[in-house]
Amino acid sequence: MKEAILAEMERNGQIYFLANRIHKIPRLIDELHSLKTKARIAVLHGRMADKQIIWTMREFRAHKFDILVSTTIIENGLDLSNVNTLIVEDSTRFGLSQAHQLRGRIGRGKNEGFAYFLYPTHKLNEKAAERLEALERFSWLGAGLEIAKRDLEIRGAGNILG
Repeated sequence: MKEAILAEMERNGQIYFLANRIHKIPRLIDELHSLKTKARIAVLHGRMADKQIIWTMREFRAHKFDILVSTTIIENGLDLSNVNTLIVEDSTRFGLSQAHQLRGRIGRGKNEGFAYFLYPTHKLNEKAAERLEALERFSWLGAGLEIAKRDLEIRGAGNILG
């Protein structure tokens, strides 16, 4: 994580750090501070007051923060061309399509985007491993159709008429 953060800061970019649960955010912020990167950190989640969300996004857009620690609220159409690194705290909690959607939030400017999907190795089940492998395998621009097909293979079609 430290190398990814420093690399993005070196090219004057910003980072989304995705926390799966609001209650985990304080621990993650402590962990980020312990890396000693001097990154300026902001927090964003859906339980914040509207004015606080707007202020945080305005300040982050103005590059007053380097890292935005947030929940999946960032997948709702944020388009910031300076955010080129995504770090997902426990990627096993996301489906393949959602992880692909999150990955699409970065690298929207002239710089290449980097997505890091972290996972606890002691509880990585087979389907989670297949999802992560698919994210790595289908990483080119426009790979959404392949991701959708692979997601269908992993999860199954379900009961279409039911």
